[in-house]
Order: sequence, then C-alpha cells, then structure tokens
Amino acid sequence: MSSIGIDNGLGIHPHALLARERRAEILASNIANADTPGYKARDLDFRAALEGAQKRQDFSLNRSHKEHFGVTLRNTGGEQYRSVNQADTGDRNSVDVDVERNLYLRNAMEYQATLTFLNSRISGMNKALKGQ
Repeated sequence: MSSIGIDNGLGIHPHALLARERRAEILASNIANADTPGYKARDLDFRAALEGAQKRQDFSLNRSHKEHFGVTLRNTGGEQYRSVNQADTGDRNSVDVDVERNLYLRNAMEYQATLTFLNSRISGMNKALKGQ
C-alpha cells in the first residue's frame, strides 16, 4: 500500500496559488508606478510560471510559528513586459491603470477560487484521516 503525500493530495493548486500571489504583486507594482516616467508594465505568464513550478518543484517551507507553515515559490519565471495598449503620453510609461485594475481584480477572484478549492481538499483529507 502506497502512502499519499501532501503534494499528491493537493496537486498543482499550491503552485497555482503562489503563482497568482506573484502575479498580484506584479500587477500592484504596475498600478503603483502608473505615474513613474519610463516605467514599463509587466505581467506574469501564469501558464509558464505554473509549468516552471511543476518541473522544478522549487519551493521551500518557512515556519513563523510552530503550528503554521508557509510555502515560498522561488524563480517561477514567466515574467515579461506587457504590450502597450495606449498611445505614448510622452513619459514612456506603458501602464494603463484601467487594464491593470481589471487584471488585478480578475487575478484576485482566481486566487480566491484556488484558495477555496485548496481548503476543500484539505478538509477532505482531514476527514479521511479522522475516518469520517
């Protein structure tokens, strides 16, 4: 009988959650730099980041409390500059705040959906361990 590890039980979803977290950071940085001359809007190629995370399994667990755990995904790749959707205003800044906000909100909803799915999986694993 083979054991089911936490990675097998949760599948790709922890990696997806971390890639969505990284994308949120990038999008927030774009919004924060909307008025910075020469700033180029960036985004994360979610699929490339997820594939990179799966192939490398490049993550570590960090504990801030004995009953807590955190997962940090390093070097997911997939970060790139966004194509310019608007005319240059003369400051060479490529951030379109409306686009960035919409992408940020969509990413937040996808993050929440992934988190909800993970919570459901963990709850199911917990019930299985307790024999319920």
